[in-house]
Amino acid sequence: MEITKLSDEGRVMIPEELRKSHGWEVGQELIVIAIGDGILLKPRKTFPETTLDDVAGCLQYQGSPKTLEDMNNAIF
Repeated sequence: MEITKLSDEGRVMIPEELRKSHGWEVGQELIVIAIGDGILLKPRKTFPETTLDDVAGCLQYQGSPKTLEDMNNAIF
């Protein structure tokens, strides 16, 4: 267990050993969650940048392509 202090600016020092063990580097964004009588700090994970081609392939549509007319008829 480590002890740290809250500064006048509201900053808390996270001990180096904990930062290293979690792979947190300078600039790491953390999510702060209130739990009971304390708080939980979790790293904010960013999603990798993707393109339509990256995700469209996972749809795996099986069947003949639909025409624009088919799609409009389904909507209206």
